[in-house]
Amino acid sequence: MGSDFLPEADTEKGPLRRCAVTRQQGIPAEMVRFVVSPTSVITPDLDGKLPGRGIWLSAKRDVVEQARTRGVFARAARCQVQVPEDLATQVEAGLHRRMIEALGLARRAGQSVSGFMKVRELITRQKAAVIIHASDGSREELDRLMSGARDLPVIEALCVQDLAKVFGRERVVNVALVPGALASRLCCENERFSGVAQGGPRVRRTFPADGFEQAGQ
Repeated sequence: MGSDFLPEADTEKGPLRRCAVTRQQGIPAEMVRFVVSPTSVITPDLDGKLPGRGIWLSAKRDVVEQARTRGVFARAARCQVQVPEDLATQVEAGLHRRMIEALGLARRAGQSVSGFMKVRELITRQKAAVIIHASDGSREELDRLMSGARDLPVIEALCVQDLAKVFGRERVVNVALVPGALASRLCCENERFSGVAQGGPRVRRTFPADGFEQAGQ
């Protein structure tokens, strides 16, 4: 048995957790916790609050797949367990849902704006912490929106329909969050989601200062 698949799960004490596959330590908020359910089924615990000894994995789809196919969960739990074939998809769907929930909290707290002009104004005033652009939105529109903004993270994990439901409108393409705990939480959830999502990362970290049109009216 290689060092990548040691049989013991780490205790849940201290500020870091160790991935049961890679054996690398990480911050819990950036990893994915799993527990064994009362029916011996491996269950994602995305809130990190379910009872039982946690089995932690790096938030990467290939890591979850390795754990699923190579008996890592059974060795870490020290018992026979059932591992759903769609485990990575369960994690992806759960993290997608958590992103929508975080955005909804930001809207209700008055910490977000939607619409091209409002988002652009927040960017121009340097009051935006993170931008969300719909995954099925226009690339040209995003280029105009981000003109001159060099260091703002742009999340592209939610579609027009997702954003519209949060804001109670027919169509929403662009959203901005102001600095705060909810913006940080959304970025963290996006990091996890991007790691496990089919198709890879969905965040553009920076935009160059030049080369884009100025935002239109």
